[in-house]
Amino acid sequence: MLFIISDDLRPTLGCYGNPIVKTPNIDALAARGTRFDRAYAQFPLCNPSRSSLLSGRYPTRSGVMDNNSYFRKQHPDVVTLPQYFKNQGYASLRTGKIFHGGIDDMVSWTEGGEPVDQNIVNRPPSPVATGQGARETDDPEGAPQANRPARASTSDRIVVLDGDGESFGDYKIATRAIEYLERYREKPFFLAVGFNKPHSPPTAPKKFFDLYDASKIPLPPDFNTRPQAPQGFPDISIPHRNADLFIGRESSPEEAREMIRAYYASTSFMDAQVGRVIEALDRFHLRDNTIIVFWGDHGYHLGEKGKWSKAYSLWDVGLRVPLIIAMPNGKPQTSERTVQLLDLYPTLADLTGLPAPPQIEGRSIAPLLSKPNASWNFPSFAVVMFQGKLGRSVTTERWHYVEWDEGRAGAMLTDHRSDPLELKNLAGESRFADQIKKMKELLKGLPAGGG
Repeated sequence: MLFIISDDLRPTLGCYGNPIVKTPNIDALAARGTRFDRAYAQFPLCNPSRSSLLSGRYPTRSGVMDNNSYFRKQHPDVVTLPQYFKNQGYASLRTGKIFHGGIDDMVSWTEGGEPVDQNIVNRPPSPVATGQGARETDDPEGAPQANRPARASTSDRIVVLDGDGESFGDYKIATRAIEYLERYREKPFFLAVGFNKPHSPPTAPKKFFDLYDASKIPLPPDFNTRPQAPQGFPDISIPHRNADLFIGRESSPEEAREMIRAYYASTSFMDAQVGRVIEALDRFHLRDNTIIVFWGDHGYHLGEKGKWSKAYSLWDVGLRVPLIIAMPNGKPQTSERTVQLLDLYPTLADLTGLPAPPQIEGRSIAPLLSKPNASWNFPSFAVVMFQGKLGRSVTTERWHYVEWDEGRAGAMLTDHRSDPLELKNLAGESRFADQIKKMKELLKGLPAGGG
């Protein structure tokens, strides 16, 4: 099993129909597997999304609702996805960011695990999430810390690397993955490869920037120079201050195009590292008996609604992710069914013929690999905690409904069939009252906290 993650990657890839972004290696993988066009994260932030998938629990059940929490504090006996494969006799191998920076899970790995950084998990809860701090606070990871550089100075910038980027983390992560493949090629393995890019700051060697002309990059139709909920949508749906990029400053159209160019370059750099790993898989003659999974941990705004990054966004662009599953000797196919990242845990157990893991949520999407557009009437759920208010989202193949604080802080309903960019809120129109009632009923399928 080769399990590849890209941080902050939205499905803006060649294989997803984008005519600008250059991702030949991911495109080649999609040409040998199933591309899911409607895959969604369960939380628009790194740690909660990853903890949900890897623990097999919705964020409301894992207890991880920010970037500071460690799921084992509430659930010490959880068997994670890599730990499950380890317990079944696989070599469970880690390189790069799999759980979250500084919050790894040593027991999950045969090799590559790191201890939890107590300085992170003992931070106070995020004031943005709890509502105890100013709404305009820019850092979702917690309150300001002594000896910790300001987020704007480390994140809100563009980095150009020398050469092929050999000295940079993602290149080294791929190199370590290749070393694992060589050492463990005679054994069953679960190799998790976590690339940091295109997470901010967008970073790549110059040759990847040279692939793109900023003047030819279109801005989104709902671009704004500052973050602001569109007319008719709840104010809480867009934080007033950006995280990651354009922190505390407006984004002019020219600056926005340059930043999108950098994000694309960073994506292409990450794609090149994916290519290096898969080339090694082929070189060691492992492709014919290895399942390859490629996914992003949540969506990402690139100026839509004036927002940059993902934090606290329950919009489709903040939740939708790339997901590709390539089976040995697979063929190219596309599924338009709505699936969740949470579904990957039971799916991978199913595909490898292992016993169904106990006490996990989600459902196997293995049937969609045989019939990608078979009947599939399961929605996707997502949550966020912002300003002390719980936002809950449910997405079906046509409709997307979100409410904050059970609707007291606002709600939105969008029709993806006629409005894929979510430009019009239908929640206030009486003719959609029955549809809202149906979506509220679906939301009851999202587990509450505890357990």
